[in-house]
Parts: sequence; C-alpha cells; structure tokens
Amino acid sequence: MTQAHSKSRQQAEIAFGTVQTQFFAKNNAVEELESVAQARDAKTLRLREARLAKELADRISATSNLIAKRAKAR
Repeated sequence: MTQAHSKSRQQAEIAFGTVQTQFFAKNNAVEELESVAQARDAKTLRLREARLAKELADRISATSNLIAKRAKAR
C-alpha cells in the first residue's frame, strides 16, 4: 500500500527534512555551548572559593604572626 506522492510533494518532504536536520543541528550546538558555559562557570566559582579561602587563611596567619611578635616584644 505504498502511495506515490507527486513530485512537488516529494520536493517539499526533502526540503522539510533538510530544514529539520539543520534545526536539530543548531539545537545540539546550542546545548553544547550551554554545557561548556556551565562547566566554565562552575570552575570559576570553585577557583573563586579557593582563592577566598586562601586569602582568609593568609590574613589569619598574618594576624597570628603579628600578635606573636607583639607578645614577644613585651
């Protein structure tokens, strides 16, 4: 029961298939870019947290050293 379609119908089907393929390809590219952006944002956040923790540790260490020097000076 295969039905032969007109030539214009066949051309329309082919054109639609091409457009649909391009549409899905664009969606895949967008999803990939969003994934890369999310990974970059997560890494940036992780590095920022590590930097802030190090800066805090450095400040605490510097404060402790300063207090120890003042205690020795007395």
